[in-house]
Amino acid sequence: MKSSRFVENNEIKPVEVDKPVIKDDQDVLIRVVRTCVCGSDLWTYHDVPEKGLINSGHEALGIVEAVGKDITTVKPGDFVIAPFTHGCGHCRACLAGFDGVCMSHKDNWSDGFQAEYLRFKYGQWALVKVPGKPEDYSEGMLKSLLTLADVMATGYHAARVANVKPGDTVIVLGDGAVGLCAIIAAKMRGASRIISTSRHADREALAREFGATENIATRGEEGIKQLLETTNGGADAVLECVGSEQSTQEAMQIGRPGSIIGRVGLPHGSKLDPAQTFYQDKALAGGPASVTTYDKEILLKAVLEGRINPGKVFTKTYTLDDINDAYQDMADRKTIKSYIKID
Repeated sequence: MKSSRFVENNEIKPVEVDKPVIKDDQDVLIRVVRTCVCGSDLWTYHDVPEKGLINSGHEALGIVEAVGKDITTVKPGDFVIAPFTHGCGHCRACLAGFDGVCMSHKDNWSDGFQAEYLRFKYGQWALVKVPGKPEDYSEGMLKSLLTLADVMATGYHAARVANVKPGDTVIVLGDGAVGLCAIIAAKMRGASRIISTSRHADREALAREFGATENIATRGEEGIKQLLETTNGGADAVLECVGSEQSTQEAMQIGRPGSIIGRVGLPHGSKLDPAQTFYQDKALAGGPASVTTYDKEILLKAVLEGRINPGKVFTKTYTLDDINDAYQDMADRKTIKSYIKID
């Protein structure tokens, strides 16, 4: 089968490898139908630690091919969303709605999904069944379903842990797929003002379509000043969807006293000073998203009923043979999120 591998810095390509097999009683073998590139995948793409490293892709739609003997919730032929985490559904974290940090599994993260087949570990509870078959859905609907493997659930996690409530004013930092989905989530939870922070016309337009009421593109101290002025002293909730030190520091400054920062941007190079939150009574929350919980309880139904359309974050389609273009176009900001069709 074909599976993507990192070759050099800024180069990834599909190679022929052995098809995965069931190795554990909780494994599920999935034939991939659609996959994609995540912004976090680009870190490895730009700085490959070793040649031949398996891709870090972790979002997929697929058809169940085979299951381990402990799997009773899905069967061969089922159409499923494969989340980037593998919650168990019964530990204290999962029961509290934090399956992204499941206490039962040390290896709770997925990778290697940019391939024709994948071995999904701990599949009993984590996989999300979709009614029918892929051919029952339009390409636009498949795109929205694919966002439920990560970015839509991650955006929702930011809004949930920030306790976004009806009438709130919310600032979203980040105009990638997660930030855009966080706007959808803030609107779902009833925010009355949602301020996006994009510097790109296409992303700002999509942010407004998703529910942003205004946009402030200015960065640095002037940008912070504008955000504080327009919110009369700071937002009720700040959704940090980048993970950089600059974005983290900005998030600390643009919420009102007593606000909550929902932090879901994967941290890189960001340091925190507890005094920044202490003297303003601010709370910092967030981490890996509760994908399966949100999909089963809220998001899958919202997509199937047409109430949200997060699939619009996919702005260009590729094949597995085009995987390097899919990465490079995202790196060059030619596409928001790359969508990959697997034959």
